[in-house]
Amino acid sequence: MKTIAVLTSGGDSPGMNAAVRAVIRSAGYFGYDILGIRFGYKGLMEADFVRLQSSDVSGIIQRGGTILKSARSEEFHEKEGRNRAAENLKKAGVEALITIGGDGTFRGATLLAQEHGINTVGIPGTIDNDLIGSDETIGYDTALNTAMQAIDKVRDTADAHERLFLVEVMGRDAGFIALETGIACGAELIILPEKLTHIEEIKESLNKVLKVQRRSTLVVVAEGDHTGGAIELSKKLEPDFKQYDMRVAILGHIQRGGSPTAHDRVLASRLGYEAVNAIHNEKSEVMVGVINHDVKITPIKETFGKIKEINFDLVELAKVLR
Repeated sequence: MKTIAVLTSGGDSPGMNAAVRAVIRSAGYFGYDILGIRFGYKGLMEADFVRLQSSDVSGIIQRGGTILKSARSEEFHEKEGRNRAAENLKKAGVEALITIGGDGTFRGATLLAQEHGINTVGIPGTIDNDLIGSDETIGYDTALNTAMQAIDKVRDTADAHERLFLVEVMGRDAGFIALETGIACGAELIILPEKLTHIEEIKESLNKVLKVQRRSTLVVVAEGDHTGGAIELSKKLEPDFKQYDMRVAILGHIQRGGSPTAHDRVLASRLGYEAVNAIHNEKSEVMVGVINHDVKITPIKETFGKIKEINFDLVELAKVLR
């Protein structure tokens, strides 16, 4: 009987448990044994394996985080670390590895495949939604809804005191969360890493908004924006906007937590099954995704090192609606 293994790596995202559940139950459907690898590539190097059954994943589809735990590993970046990881897989009789994560996770899987012939299939799990090969990644929809609910609450207190609020959301290299939550929450200004906006332009836009005599003003800032994030932006704005009660709110890691939305649960379930199905059909070094509602299989090497573009039509829409 073929044995496959599954790990979650890098930043956790809501829906990873749903994907793990789907992998394990789909493996049983196809007649495979499955090993869970705890703590990502770190656990792979330490042979931190646990044999999993269908009953082991009962009641986890609604849970955030990952029951397999996650970790980042500098040691895995070294060839010696990868040699040890590959040897552990071979000793355990693992014939294929499913990795759930983002860009760094897929780079690691590619190295294992190229250096040691390990069959690998990737499932995109990251709240940043920055991987090509899938319209959305697992966790993105939940992060959007979490950020939206938090920003709605910020708007309430901003209205009560007529404040200018800068709210920072996650998105180190991609502004997907900032753009869509900004539109959903009626932000007056959205600052994105994909769009170079000089500080003078930001000041001019803010002045136009504030002249309308609004009760409050909300600026959504992606953490990776070139201005340096919400705190640094507030420092640059403060000299010219001293007359306004300016506050900063950083949402941080709450965007990674919480129960996944129905959309993320279904997406994760679908991709978990498709990953096992890809192995069953002897595919390797690929990522499974969904594009225009259809399953898409993309070579993993094509998913990293490339920029997934935000929808610039939405950028224009945000300008019209502010």
